Amino acid sequence: MSWSGKLLRVNLTNGTCTSEALNMEWAQEYLGQRGLASKYLVEEIDPQVDPLSPENKMIMTTGPLTGTMAATGGRYSVVTKGPLTNCIACSNSGGFIGAEMHNAGWDMIIFEGRSANPVYLYLLNDKAELRSADEIWGKSVWETDEWLHAKHQDPMLRIAAVGRSAEEGCLYAAIVNDLHRAAGRSGVGTVMASKNLKAVAIRGTLGVGNIKDPAKFMQAVSAGKQVLADNAVTGQGLPTYGTQVLMNVINEIGALPTRNMKEVQFEGAQNVSGEAMHENRPTDGKPNLTTNAGCFGCTIACGRISTIDKGHFSVENKPQYWGNSGGLEYEAAWALGPDTGVDDLDALTYVNFICNEDGFDPISFGSTVAAAMELYKIGAISTAETGGHELKFGSAESLVWAVEVLVSGEGFGKDLGLGSKRLCEKYGHPELSMTVKGQEFPAYDPRGIQGMGLAYATSNRGACHLRGYTVASEVLGIPEKTDPLATEGKAGLVKAFQDATAAVDSSGLCLFTTFAWSLEDIAPQVDGACEGEWTAERMAELGERVWNMEREFNLKAGLTAADDTLPKRLLKEAANVGPAQGRVNDLDQMLPEYYELRGWSTDGVPTDETRKRLGLG
Repeated sequence: MSWSGKLLRVNLTNGTCTSEALNMEWAQEYLGQRGLASKYLVEEIDPQVDPLSPENKMIMTTGPLTGTMAATGGRYSVVTKGPLTNCIACSNSGGFIGAEMHNAGWDMIIFEGRSANPVYLYLLNDKAELRSADEIWGKSVWETDEWLHAKHQDPMLRIAAVGRSAEEGCLYAAIVNDLHRAAGRSGVGTVMASKNLKAVAIRGTLGVGNIKDPAKFMQAVSAGKQVLADNAVTGQGLPTYGTQVLMNVINEIGALPTRNMKEVQFEGAQNVSGEAMHENRPTDGKPNLTTNAGCFGCTIACGRISTIDKGHFSVENKPQYWGNSGGLEYEAAWALGPDTGVDDLDALTYVNFICNEDGFDPISFGSTVAAAMELYKIGAISTAETGGHELKFGSAESLVWAVEVLVSGEGFGKDLGLGSKRLCEKYGHPELSMTVKGQEFPAYDPRGIQGMGLAYATSNRGACHLRGYTVASEVLGIPEKTDPLATEGKAGLVKAFQDATAAVDSSGLCLFTTFAWSLEDIAPQVDGACEGEWTAERMAELGERVWNMEREFNLKAGLTAADDTLPKRLLKEAANVGPAQGRVNDLDQMLPEYYELRGWSTDGVPTDETRKRLGLG
């Protein structure tokens, strides 16, 4: 039945690790990963809990297809209440640790309480122990990974860890696994560090063998892999350029947020694009891109491995960064590049290395630096606050300085760790924070892609591109082309993408498969693996159930319909150039229809009829 059927409950306060049977009734309603872990979270914590208190819980979770032969079946998620947003947070990562966890026989690990001293969890199949992390507290993710591998003498050990930024209280700290894959958004790493939990080290040798109908499952998996191979995006575009294939495309349509979203096109976009990563540098004659990388079971391999010119100012005296490591993906390249006005590809790569090495979200970091640069430009902050350093748009030196002071957690680095919303509030200009529900925007300007504005405003974890990626339709024509500047039909489009995304996130598969797959392709794989009859219609309803459950958690946490909005800049200041010139985001035209399609009141609350239809009590 694909689920392992058991979860590990780790009480950090008491130092105990206890096995429990998975609630299979809930598994039939919420499937796994995002859906099932969210169900456990909403049942076990008070929505108004302080995210950084021992009463908050953190759940690491796999889907039923994680660790199987399904293409991209290497995903795992971290579900908790996020400190950056005070919303329910679900942050998803690839790499190999999710598959390792499922191969060790666990669907889920629930961490609760707070350890008196730093610890890490060592998990070898059924053997689960909390061990002292005194020697690695204060170390980076990379140092922690090296120490744990040396200690356990097992090269196959898979490790997820937090870095110094999480320990210092950076509100958008990540949990990094396999050195450069991350559960990156909403500050899930900050929650982990608040529990004095430094790392999770897993070795699983049991396998995921309990497939319901192996022949039927493999037939569906093979058909799905062929669809991925034949598709232009998953078979060619992503393998060649990674997600960075989008940089020039989004810039051309006038939807590339630039200089803290003041502008919508960046003159230096081509210098930090996927194409640029392939070109030989004039300085050393070598390309930024070293090779592709794939996660467990992935047939797409969109990951990038990069190398920085040894003579570049950011690393010329730092040989520890002369090797190759995780390179730029589109969202990171945008936040560190166009949003700060920097077009130095090697500088962006160095900063991305540091984000991985020390464990924090490059989207939130880049956007926060962009906000700080605008505050500096208007005189709201000065060299008095930055310790004498000028913080100018377009300065690669400023960007590199910012990432290094963030890691230290000292001086202005502490301010940068607050995130854009709190930083702008502190310096008297909250209107300059480009956030929704406290989370920084990803790389699509909603003046040029109208549906993304509605998706951002209504996202349950704050501004996010992975909760309703209408770019697929509005830009790439998947599953059908819609006009990015039109508002008609976008409410239905956003709802459909949000529900489908919640279902995919609950399965253990990567969202990038949906460039080629619909739920019609995914449901047969779930049906072959899991008990019960799983159709595309059932998957869509499951996704809708998950979305509404998350919404109700946020409402109980204190959010209201007033939080379903966008920064004033995007609603009042028209795009200055490009195809979207003269346009703002017309959220007011889309939001009422969205509420109606959701079956919510005009105040954004699920009606009793909707709750009953979805089995939400």
